[in-house]
Amino acid sequence: MATTYSLHPEHPQPHTIAQIVKRLQQGEIMLYPTDTVYAIGCDITHRDAVQRVRQLKQLSNNKPLTFLCSSLSNIASYARVSDASYRTMKHLIPGPYTFLLPATKQVPKLVLNPKRKTTGIRVPNSSICQALLAELQSPLVSTSAKMDETESEPPYSPPDLFQQWEKQVDILIDDRQDFRFQVSTVIDMTGDEPVIIRRGLGYDQVDHFQTAAAA
Repeated sequence: MATTYSLHPEHPQPHTIAQIVKRLQQGEIMLYPTDTVYAIGCDITHRDAVQRVRQLKQLSNNKPLTFLCSSLSNIASYARVSDASYRTMKHLIPGPYTFLLPATKQVPKLVLNPKRKTTGIRVPNSSICQALLAELQSPLVSTSAKMDETESEPPYSPPDLFQQWEKQVDILIDDRQDFRFQVSTVIDMTGDEPVIIRRGLGYDQVDHFQTAAAA
């Protein structure tokens, strides 16, 4: 049975963050709130934990996993960022965006798309996520806790979600906020120009920025 931790959404308690991170470093996995959806996550450097996340979400090894970084400078350790991509990303982060980028050797193979050698990275606008990243000092795997990715409306409330996952994960994080269900906007940054792969939260801001940049 998972342990539930209550965290303040804007000022997460440092002692509790430290407790959670210690368990992540030991290979445990968690259900946690991001600035988009609730996610299943773990320490990206812990191979067994990453494999367990894949098994729980029934994801094959050729499907890449998104992970969270703390900042744009942190992203540079895990992806090759062109000057044009840097300008776009600097404008948008932190926020509800997933950037597809060419991966560096720092990204564990178990997270990558093995054919394209690309990776999906987010810098979340979430105090809880940022506190976890600061304490952990490595990225966090972040894959939606939804079991049916085709659903467009929330089929459950947070208590339902916790009940669904409490026997499968080790840690539940409750920020006492309204349930968030909208996914991130996905932007492919591997080519000469950014390409929107999925419209989600924050899409209007991307569209406005691209229009202004082209003017």
